[in-house]
Amino acid sequence: MNYNNCDFVIFGAKGDLSKRKLIPALYKLDKKKILHKNTKIIGVGRANWKKKEFLKIIKTSLKKFLKEKIKEKVWNTFKNRFSFCNLNVNDTKKFFKLKKKLDITKIIINYFAIPSNLYHNICKGLYRYNLNLKNSKIVLEKPIGNCLKTSNKINKNIGKYFKESQIFRIDHYLGKDTIINLLYLRFSNTILYNNWNKKHIDHVQITIAEEIGIEGRFKYFNKTGQMKDMVQNHILQILSIITMKEPKKINSKNIRKEKIKILKSLYFIKENEIEKKTVIGQYSHGKINNKKVSSYMSENFEKKNTNTETFVAIRIDIHNDRWKGVPFYIRTGKRLKKKCSKIVIVFKNNIPKTFNNFKNSKTNKLIIQLEPNEKIYLNFLNKVPSLKQKCELKKFKMKFTYSKNFKKKSIPESYEKLLLDCMLGDQSLFVHIDEVKQSWKWIDNIVNIWKKVSKKPELYVSGSWGPYLSKKMIEKDGRKWI
Repeated sequence: MNYNNCDFVIFGAKGDLSKRKLIPALYKLDKKKILHKNTKIIGVGRANWKKKEFLKIIKTSLKKFLKEKIKEKVWNTFKNRFSFCNLNVNDTKKFFKLKKKLDITKIIINYFAIPSNLYHNICKGLYRYNLNLKNSKIVLEKPIGNCLKTSNKINKNIGKYFKESQIFRIDHYLGKDTIINLLYLRFSNTILYNNWNKKHIDHVQITIAEEIGIEGRFKYFNKTGQMKDMVQNHILQILSIITMKEPKKINSKNIRKEKIKILKSLYFIKENEIEKKTVIGQYSHGKINNKKVSSYMSENFEKKNTNTETFVAIRIDIHNDRWKGVPFYIRTGKRLKKKCSKIVIVFKNNIPKTFNNFKNSKTNKLIIQLEPNEKIYLNFLNKVPSLKQKCELKKFKMKFTYSKNFKKKSIPESYEKLLLDCMLGDQSLFVHIDEVKQSWKWIDNIVNIWKKVSKKPELYVSGSWGPYLSKKMIEKDGRKWI
């Protein structure tokens, strides 16, 4: 396949994101012979590295984060793509250094692997030397701002130099094959397509649980919290995909259009509902995998009390014809019992009365496990073979596991997919500015109420499933976490 030839620029080349995600993803694309033979990779940073020093950093990163042995033949091709540009992005006059390393006749992808407060300067520098032409793209990492006001300011500044068609706002969850599959699972299977609505679905649960803590990112995380770090982007994106109407065509324009409709339909929680529909928590010390772990406060180098949440649970309602009356329960947190991302669709018990009186008669559930060990399984009831007059039903699982069914095909890493789509100019898996605005409006409403009522996080033991109030929140509605 003839993929587009491009120059790939990484601003923040010596940062954690570049080392942990971008470099390994680009290596894998090269290993699969997807990168064009003339594609170049230019690292940008303030370090005064020569190419030899930069390559040493690159190889060290691959050894640490690649999760597979480096193939010398691939490495010999890969290393020849690299060069390094010593540049302070705050000094826009010096962007001529970068221009010298670029071929402006090629597609240029500028990846902003740096804090969003530096985006404006980079755009100004690129514009100054005519590096924002039609063939130039920029990739923005979340979070873009920390509220609607700051997000609007950043996007407005970027919009002075680049058109929306050139801007790729990345959310790595959207590059996961299990997330991409959600549309095809929903709309390609008659049994699901015809039952994916309020008539047949009782409620939906979305869980993104992490075992890790804040991993030394206290300064960043304490200003952000789990609500803005995980709910504003990842969870609301997943929610919009599992609830959107089928797009007229499978392209970026139509997919984004339907997602925006969902985000506009989110019910704004009122102040008198905030305790009933939202729960926040903060992890204390405990054990995970029989290993003692410290509390959030012990990682606080400022040694000041903080009400930053490391756990969030919310009941979300969507006010449209398809979903009105169906609650969506979301929860996400750090230092929880195990790493797990899953979607649970709980169907209504719409069965004849004659068959509704059996012991153990429960509703069907479709469970989509996003990670780890990607799989989809359906809980169903089946009669236990017996000569007894009285029938006994037992719950079984129909299970589809990615690793077993695609043994010969490795599941691509999310950054592999997303970087390739950048090169091809496909924005389907990237976030439109209107999605960002709608998400922040909904998030800001809740965060502002929390501040107004001085809502404090409930402490939960590391290695648990979060605060007790999270369990109570869903039980008040006659349901329980799965």
